[in-house]
Amino acid sequence: MNKNVLLYPLAGLLSLTACQSGNEKNGAGQASETKKTDEKGKDYHTLSNADSVRVTHLNLNIRVDFDKKKISGSAHWDFNNAQKAGDIVFDTQDLTIDSVILDDGSKADFNLAKADPILGSALRIPLKLGNKALTIYYQTGANPVALQWLEPAQTFGKKTPFLYTQSESIYARSWIPCQDGPGIRYTYDATVHVPKGLLALMSAENPQKKSADGTYTFKMDKPVPAYLMALAVGDIAFQPVDERTGVYAEPSILGKARKELEDMGTMVHTAENLYGPYRWGRYDVLILPSGFPIGGMENPKLTFSTPTILAGDKSLVNLIAHELAHNWSGNLVTNATWNDFWLNEGFTVYFERRITEATYDKDYADMLWELGYQDLAATVNDLGKDSKDTWLKLDLKGRDPDVGLTDVAYEKGAAFLYLIERTVGRENMDKFLRGYFDSHAFKTINTEDFLVYLYDNLLKQNSEWQKKINIDAWVYAPGIPADYPHADQVRFKKAEAQNQAFLNGTAAAQLQTKGWSTYEWMHFLRLLPKDLSAEKMADLDKTFHFTQTGNSEIADLWFLLAIRAKYAAAYPAMKSFLYVTGRQKFLEPLYKAMIATPEGIVMAKEIYQKARPNYHPLAQKTIDEILKDK
Repeated sequence: MNKNVLLYPLAGLLSLTACQSGNEKNGAGQASETKKTDEKGKDYHTLSNADSVRVTHLNLNIRVDFDKKKISGSAHWDFNNAQKAGDIVFDTQDLTIDSVILDDGSKADFNLAKADPILGSALRIPLKLGNKALTIYYQTGANPVALQWLEPAQTFGKKTPFLYTQSESIYARSWIPCQDGPGIRYTYDATVHVPKGLLALMSAENPQKKSADGTYTFKMDKPVPAYLMALAVGDIAFQPVDERTGVYAEPSILGKARKELEDMGTMVHTAENLYGPYRWGRYDVLILPSGFPIGGMENPKLTFSTPTILAGDKSLVNLIAHELAHNWSGNLVTNATWNDFWLNEGFTVYFERRITEATYDKDYADMLWELGYQDLAATVNDLGKDSKDTWLKLDLKGRDPDVGLTDVAYEKGAAFLYLIERTVGRENMDKFLRGYFDSHAFKTINTEDFLVYLYDNLLKQNSEWQKKINIDAWVYAPGIPADYPHADQVRFKKAEAQNQAFLNGTAAAQLQTKGWSTYEWMHFLRLLPKDLSAEKMADLDKTFHFTQTGNSEIADLWFLLAIRAKYAAAYPAMKSFLYVTGRQKFLEPLYKAMIATPEGIVMAKEIYQKARPNYHPLAQKTIDEILKDK
């Protein structure tokens, strides 16, 4: 017979399912085979030997040189060599290592290996018996993936340069020699020297005003993994929101940003009421220049955010709810390897939607659940419904971990938790998650250990719950499971009715859209056919002024329709949007749509030639690939 995996304690699961006959094997058997052949907890994306000698604290002392576009200085590492290893290995990528000094004052004879195209170069340093620390003197290379150096013209203020980092997933090694794996946590302090007149910020305790000499000191007393190392330098100012939250931004947009994010303090309290205290001290947000390639990055104490959330009506600040939630799921409890990425993002999306529901109402949050399902369905369609990349537990050995940064981890992971909530009840789910965050605080966890914890601390209480939740179908099988927990669609049904009315001939001006949020409009636009006529596009534009919208989510969907409908009236605004917006979520669909036609290819190349310098290296890599051979 087929066995739901959680009819038995997870610790004994391997032997049980491995003994199934061939015709009895379903997802459970496949999962067991995978677990047997995979080294539990092995991180394939660090070249370090952190499993035998592990760093514990970093003292970073660096200088930021905008003229040379380099960071140089020293990384002093304390480490624990309990196994008396003969050397310690760090991850590096395109770094120049000038020298290494051991804690006894002697110069180490280090070796920098030939670069792996994905993982970079292993820096191997011989150790003497009793060594507990060393200092690496280094400088960054010509093209560090983590760093974007912006000229003044690429900033909002247009007067001074700007630098920011993006270390996730394995890019911290391109600006700091480190043991770069999500399961390797350490504390740090830093001294950063920048040109006078600029402010430096890190994922640490931060200054709120500029120093006289351009020197700043930082401290992070909670252990964090390397991917949460962050640095920003520019003409940045600060405004508080309340006693423990505030906003950093360039002065020209600070007031707008502060107004948009004025509910941050309430949001933190809402999160705490759900899953326990915020443990990082302050929670601040830095609004970056427009080239930032992602929506937000959950750097501890200081979320990095895209300026595309500044719609003027708080309609897109749900992104901040997501990054805030990461301070429990991801920053506090971290996926052990990138194969377990869903433990970061799936939990965070679930938590984000609980914050959103508590802030607004269930009908509002339900729209996000449905949009998330649409994103997941599109991703599964792109990857293939039988692709192993649609499993929650990934197999990224030998591949770039960014391959796994898809909506599968986010939306399938969140839906799995939503299914558990619906099965066990919200009260039981919340008690479980609160205990999970408390018991694993400042630790890492892999998928298999989480499933054991899930059984031991929740599902074993009730055999009916175990029968209803097919763990393997969600975690170790492809595609979208049959029991996907769709949310109610009270508000979207009304949007769908108006969409159908418009397609059936009702003029745009007669549509009933009063009071619609961004999400109703997104659903409405997503439902429009790809071959919508230019006449209908013009009718919508005349009524709702989509071409000139300041809402980035709506603008992206509208420009996508414009490309497909050849609605040329939107092209000038679309070009301006692509010149200044570096967020990959918006770039990829537009460039892919343009290259579907010969004239579109010409337009895409013309836009990209001008826009490329504003894009982060990660976004450049993506668009370069899209336009390759075109």
